Amino acid sequence: MEKRIGVVGIVLDSPEVTAKDVNGVLSEFADLILGRMGLPYKKRSVSVISLIVEGTTDEIGAMTGKLGQIKNVSVKSLVTNKGYND
Repeated sequence: MEKRIGVVGIVLDSPEVTAKDVNGVLSEFADLILGRMGLPYKKRSVSVISLIVEGTTDEIGAMTGKLGQIKNVSVKSLVTNKGYND
């Protein structure tokens, strides 16, 4: 299957409650993650994580699907139109 490069945005509305679950999913899919940047915004009790990912659409979809099932977590992804094989 063709791999794609993409960006995943994650917003944690209650990071003190959801961060452990989110980090668990990200660890599970660590092989897809090329880069990660996180911004804890304690004043608003929100954290934002952006990921640069590389994988098949199925792999990226599995990760974002698991993240989206976590309460108080919003996730969106964007992948390149052009795919490639290793």
